[in-house]
Amino acid sequence: MSSASNAALSTAGSSSAKSVVSLTEPLTRRSCNAIRHALEAAYGQSSEHALDPAEAHAAVLVPLCNVNGKPGVLLEVRGKLRTHSGEVSFPGGKVDETDPSTLAAALRETEEEVGIRPEQVEILGRFGPPETSLKGLRVWPYVVCTRPCLPITLTRTSVHPFMRAPLTSLSQAFVHSGGTGASASLPEDLDAPLPSLSLATLALSPREVAHAFHLPLAALLSPTRMHSYLFRGARPYYAISVADLVGGPHAVHSDDGDPVVQWTNDPAQRDEIGGGREGRLEVWGLTGWYLCSLMRILGVYE
Repeated sequence: MSSASNAALSTAGSSSAKSVVSLTEPLTRRSCNAIRHALEAAYGQSSEHALDPAEAHAAVLVPLCNVNGKPGVLLEVRGKLRTHSGEVSFPGGKVDETDPSTLAAALRETEEEVGIRPEQVEILGRFGPPETSLKGLRVWPYVVCTRPCLPITLTRTSVHPFMRAPLTSLSQAFVHSGGTGASASLPEDLDAPLPSLSLATLALSPREVAHAFHLPLAALLSPTRMHSYLFRGARPYYAISVADLVGGPHAVHSDDGDPVVQWTNDPAQRDEIGGGREGRLEVWGLTGWYLCSLMRILGVYE
């Protein structure tokens, strides 16, 4: 990347006053609220990029979660029978005709792929603009906070601002902070760590997901992991090397999958084709762009 491109992208650092979330301390109710407010300020419920029914659409979740008390993002490596197998991605997929919204599609696909149910997530917001994938799908990203499954209280008339149908019509609900029973309650202390997600409880779809892993937020500032690329040849972003995390002790693998992480790289080094560049397995391409865009919104990258 040219020096001009490098100058356009820098890191604020985990201790920067500009960063709205700690990269090392566990996620809390306070930090999730800060993320929600940052997303609202950056994107809100803007209709600037309204859904065009003439286009094909997809939606993904960016699942933020604590694992072993460390904040990070849940990611997956695509399975052998899936398009772009061996590549790192967020959970999600194509919007079906039966999906009442893009968010509903992302929730459905996430449950099918990794077994995280809608009641395990709290919607923090969306960001954009939605980009078009190499397959021609307009991809809508939503940020969620993910926790272990808890009992819930269903608000029957609730309609999430990103949904076009009542929750009951989906037979689904989101975590409600007023859940019944002590086990359902979120910490009353805004600064108390949210419960950690055990990756061992995930149920991976062997057809769609080969591996799932936790990318700690602190890794997003690791110089040995960061590689400067241009998204679609024009916009600078950081790709993040993750092969050691996918093959490490805190990753999970599908039942019929090989625990040895495998991926292919494009000999021509074309953007977004294969697992990464120069033999690396990376969070790159559209997934890397969205992750970098979110970190800009949160003040981690400048």
